[in-house]
Amino acid sequence: MAIDTPPTPVRKPSAPAPAARDRLVLFVLCAAQFMVALDFSVLNVALPVLGADLGMSPSALQWAVTAFALPSGGFLLLFGRTGDLYGRRRLFLAGLALFGAASLLATFAWDPASFLAGRALQGLGAAAIVPTGMSLLTTTFPEGPARDRALGISGTLLSLGFTVGMVAGGVLTDLLGWRSTMGLLTLFALVVLPLAPGLLPESRTPQRPRLDVPGAVTVTGGLLALIYALSTAADQGFGRADVPAALVAGLLLLTAFAVVESRTEAPLVSLPMLRRRTVAWGNLGGLVTFSMMSTVVFVLTLYLQEVLALSAFETGLVFGVQGVLSVLAGSYAPRVIGRFGARRTLVGSLAGQGLLGAALLGLGEGGGSVWLATAAVSLASMCHLGAIISYGLTVTSGVPDAEQGLATGLVTSTQQVGITVGIPLLGVLATTAGDLASGVRTVLALDAAIVLAAAVLVGLGLRVRRAGSGPVEAEAVGAR
Repeated sequence: MAIDTPPTPVRKPSAPAPAARDRLVLFVLCAAQFMVALDFSVLNVALPVLGADLGMSPSALQWAVTAFALPSGGFLLLFGRTGDLYGRRRLFLAGLALFGAASLLATFAWDPASFLAGRALQGLGAAAIVPTGMSLLTTTFPEGPARDRALGISGTLLSLGFTVGMVAGGVLTDLLGWRSTMGLLTLFALVVLPLAPGLLPESRTPQRPRLDVPGAVTVTGGLLALIYALSTAADQGFGRADVPAALVAGLLLLTAFAVVESRTEAPLVSLPMLRRRTVAWGNLGGLVTFSMMSTVVFVLTLYLQEVLALSAFETGLVFGVQGVLSVLAGSYAPRVIGRFGARRTLVGSLAGQGLLGAALLGLGEGGGSVWLATAAVSLASMCHLGAIISYGLTVTSGVPDAEQGLATGLVTSTQQVGITVGIPLLGVLATTAGDLASGVRTVLALDAAIVLAAAVLVGLGLRVRRAGSGPVEAEAVGAR
């Protein structure tokens, strides 16, 4: 007997196949993350030229960095939760538009005030882009190989963007002037923004609780004070009166935030989430890998140019090798995670980063030290990238879609704070030492010790004992 079958629906020619559409979504989200990572480093080499052009004193130049770091780090948690409640796609697009407009303002800045305003607005746009982009990625790609691969690509581009920014900043400044570094960011925004509305799905929590305003005020104020203190200390040292005052204010506000969150019905940050082993220990691993790797890059930049007398271009080539190997690591990391699990990969990556950092203690003043520095920092960056991807998976795995913005806000806040704290806490030991080479070795020794200690702590923290069983991975974050 013949069976009638319904006609096959005709797909509109303009609609890409699901796999193709997923690739386009991934491209848009990763391009935005790459753009923000680029902004962290592309301006660094151009600061002296920028200061001379706009009439900024050397002491004022730190604000070119701090004006971006303050809002980009301070508003991450708030914007991550706002995206959860009112629409991640909507906030992501608003952040992209603001970032592009702010980059244009910075490109054509006519005085220090207009330039710093552009940098601050860039940071505010980045604070909206990063957590919502990450949560759109984790809600678009389900847990498993698809999300592992997506986070692998995103982590690769995040690391690569920081490295490319260091190299591209010097090349663009030499060829076209400092304004071209900001113009490059404008072009990125102009490419990504038109593609995003038609590709990205809207997502938000099914319920619409009121925003936790007291929590938002205390955590944002606390992060702003903390980042200001650490950013200022990186350039001016801890002797300035406003640095310890800001540190104390930041700690008090964050303490008040914890009290507020324990008493409100709809907290900005759920304390039970913070008590999840995967969230707490995963973020510790992320904080250490970001802070310590940024410190290594900082002190090696000084060492290569001041001790070994390499040019800025030659130094850029060293970190260019690092960038290439980071791309390779990003392509293989999801396979490693799939085989061994996110926890084991995180612990192993931290251990590898620490051991390779310790290898840098062999640096001297001969020509062979260039090769040692290139090999060790490049391989350490591969481990660093493995830690970035695996800690993101560790923190976000098992978290409901309704709280993905919060979880990814914590992930990205850890990134920002990690990048900010390492240099002022350890890098200053190299810059204030009477002998730079000796100071660099001291920093590298402390760096390696901290990373290796973190590997042990994270490994122990992510293992729990259940009745009648041996140690198992916390929250079932294991090999798939």
